Amino acid sequence: MGHTVRIQRRATFAAAHILCRPDWSDERNREVFGACATDHGHNYIVEVTVGGPLDAETGMVVNLKHVDTVLRRYFIDAVDHHHLNRDVAFMQGIVPTAENVALVAFRQLEPHLKPARLLKVRIVESENNAAEAIAD
Repeated sequence: MGHTVRIQRRATFAAAHILCRPDWSDERNREVFGACATDHGHNYIVEVTVGGPLDAETGMVVNLKHVDTVLRRYFIDAVDHHHLNRDVAFMQGIVPTAENVALVAFRQLEPHLKPARLLKVRIVESENNAAEAIAD
């Protein structure tokens, strides 16, 4: 019987955002999102977990250089030192909570990590706040 192995890769990016809904009043946005209802930024950590069977020749699930390339090309380059609300096409119309950033990152990365399967994207927004998007 074959085994599935999981590997994890992490990277960092810095980005600004504002948590607000344009269809809500400033008061309602402050009530729901608190201090995050104004422009601010974070030094984020993104952790990507992929899994699959080991390649018999390499002993790897997937080459980590490939994971790094995909992570940079399809996510980091678009978000690093950008404003998530204003500058990032795949974040348009989405409130950039940690949860939504994790979900969007998962959707951006998933098609490009074959033959491995993307299992989880974890976004660490601050020392006290993280969110995970997990494969169904």
